[in-house]
Amino acid sequence: MRSRYEIIIYWSAEDQSYIAEVPELSGCTADGKTYQEALSNAEVIMQEWIETAKELKRPIPHRSVISSVPLRWRGLWIRSEP
Repeated sequence: MRSRYEIIIYWSAEDQSYIAEVPELSGCTADGKTYQEALSNAEVIMQEWIETAKELKRPIPHRSVISSVPLRWRGLWIRSEP
């Protein structure tokens, strides 16, 4: 699944892992030993979050409109898709 939600990934010294947060999906957070693993885990968790929301008949937030211009954040390049 390709993400249509913003994913914020950062290094956590406390956890010694990368943390991936999906701000639009409350509580949707994943981690990984590498940046790519955190991103991959976030994609899985997002899908599970959405499936659970559908099963419980809860609303699924629409993704935010984010510019497709690359942004520099915490030393990492992030590019969102329209």
